[in-house]
Amino acid sequence: MDLTVWRAFVTVCRLGSLAAAAAELGHTQSAVSRQVGGLERQLGVPLLQRHARGVRPTPAGEVFRHHALAALNEADRAVRAVRDVRDGTFRRPLTVGATPSLAAGIVPAAIRRLIDTTGPVRWSLLPELSAQLHDRVIAGDLDVAVVTDAPPGLPNDPRLERRFLGIDEMVVALPVDHPQAEQSPVRIQALADQTWVEDNDGSAALLRQHAARAGVTARIDLTAADLLGKVALVATGHAIALIPGVLTSALRTDVTTVALVDPPTRGIYTITPRRDPHPSVTPLLDHLTAALGPVRPAEAAPRLHENGRDSSAGPLLA
Repeated sequence: MDLTVWRAFVTVCRLGSLAAAAAELGHTQSAVSRQVGGLERQLGVPLLQRHARGVRPTPAGEVFRHHALAALNEADRAVRAVRDVRDGTFRRPLTVGATPSLAAGIVPAAIRRLIDTTGPVRWSLLPELSAQLHDRVIAGDLDVAVVTDAPPGLPNDPRLERRFLGIDEMVVALPVDHPQAEQSPVRIQALADQTWVEDNDGSAALLRQHAARAGVTARIDLTAADLLGKVALVATGHAIALIPGVLTSALRTDVTTVALVDPPTRGIYTITPRRDPHPSVTPLLDHLTAALGPVRPAEAAPRLHENGRDSSAGPLLA
């Protein structure tokens, strides 16, 4: 497939108009229409649907737009890298992965400190869950990933270097007008009868384990597709949620948090390939530690078995 056609389709989706896309791209409207039509024939499905004010992607078109945009961005980075080599200014891009809560604040803050200290760094950030980030580091897609040992834990892999950064205490996210909003810290018993929302199995396991230790059951009645959706359900009063403490400073203004008595915790780590480390990784690790603050000394890091479980206690983060 021709990336020029992909770019035309993505531009149409962004502007919502064939005419506006043609003007931006310097093509005629009929040329852009033919490009999109050819793409639809190749894929065998309609990608655009008309409405009163222009066009918008069909469900299939939205899926293709998401992947096409990623491919175009990567292609643009490849072209810039080749030009940098030609001009003698090439610096290897730094590819960073992080869990969604860490990508929301801690990691960008650390990269800001890195750039302020060492000068401009071409970098990219990929938010995913720890298991997917682990696989991406092994595959060579990432130079470093900031992950957690929330259930099911982190595997021990001889190909990776793991560094402990700190312990994150989980907190409860509430709508700002919730009756418990000013009661911090609270016991889980006071919230057990509430409707809870979760977005991944690891966080749900932490909540269930914490409630079970207190002799109650948390009602996880709602499921969100991601962390953003989870917080939105809290903000609109549909549920409350267990969220990472590191996310607190990045929350929207219509959500507040309360601390739990004896809260569940998770360890935060970086994982990097043992071979061919990026030169910016070492200073970045120091800035990540500084961005997290004095959470807990490194010697308090849990001792992990190969299956990711804590050897000094029962189930991991139970």
